[in-house]
Amino acid sequence: MKPYIYITRKLPSEVAEAIQAKYEVGMWGKENIPVPKALLIEEAKKADALLTMLSDPIDESVLNAGDRLKVVANLAVGFDNIDLKTADKRGIAVCNTPDVLTDTTADLTFALLMATARRIVEASELVRQGKWKSWSPLLLAGHDVHHKTIGIVGMGKIGETVAKRATGFDMEILYHNRSRKLEAERNLGAVYSTFEELVSQSDFIVCLTPLTDSTKNLFSREVFRKMKKSAIFINASRGPVIDETALYEALVDKEIAGAGLDVFEKEPISADHPLLKLPNVVALPHIGSSSIETRMTMMRLCLDNIDAVLSGKDPLTVVNKEWKVRV
Repeated sequence: MKPYIYITRKLPSEVAEAIQAKYEVGMWGKENIPVPKALLIEEAKKADALLTMLSDPIDESVLNAGDRLKVVANLAVGFDNIDLKTADKRGIAVCNTPDVLTDTTADLTFALLMATARRIVEASELVRQGKWKSWSPLLLAGHDVHHKTIGIVGMGKIGETVAKRATGFDMEILYHNRSRKLEAERNLGAVYSTFEELVSQSDFIVCLTPLTDSTKNLFSREVFRKMKKSAIFINASRGPVIDETALYEALVDKEIAGAGLDVFEKEPISADHPLLKLPNVVALPHIGSSSIETRMTMMRLCLDNIDAVLSGKDPLTVVNKEWKVRV
């Protein structure tokens, strides 16, 4: 009997076909709708491996559903949707997809920064809606990006890659991180700052920090009040890092100039979300790593991790280093 892999989202046929000779594969048949929790638990009861999305809650009820599960491969760098303590207790390897999406996510982050600064979405809608009647000196005038100060909160690999892109715009680079990044300081001219210094001095504050107990609601109303009134806030990390009510109030009260958001506290958001009512907010549907090339690479890495564990080998990118497959 072949080991059974369950995939929680519809993947391209060429990806799934590559493993069907060796494994039995089950797959949720819809691309844009999450697998129902009850069905996920039923599949987990018989699965040797799960290939999951960041939006799937892989909690205790899923991990304890059966006695065959050996590996969960998450199609993301983040893994805050997975109960690591239970996975460790059950001897289940949890894998992610680091490194392969660094450049792509940095591209999107900087694109979001530029779109927000230069009011690209507003300008496009003006044309599409037939409201462009004439040229005027300050028609949809935005903010320059070049020669400004960018402050990066969370200087991991993606943060460093965003900083690299900022050098092309002759930007001053501040960063805040749990540890100093001396190589980035040498090679990119990045300057380590306290969180308070970065927030108050930066023209663009870019949030790339992971979601932890200490970073949840890191960006509060008090923090937004410390920013420049001309500051633009960008979040491409995790939604709960921001107090969304505080951000909304800061924008309405003109305490900051704008925000570009690829992530939200609860996803997907509804069309009546307060932040979507504001013209100085650019909102994207969590597409940081969404290029064809990168997403295909991520899928294959997930399957390579699964194949390694089910073949008795060490996975390529394991999160919980102390995992041990149950005998």
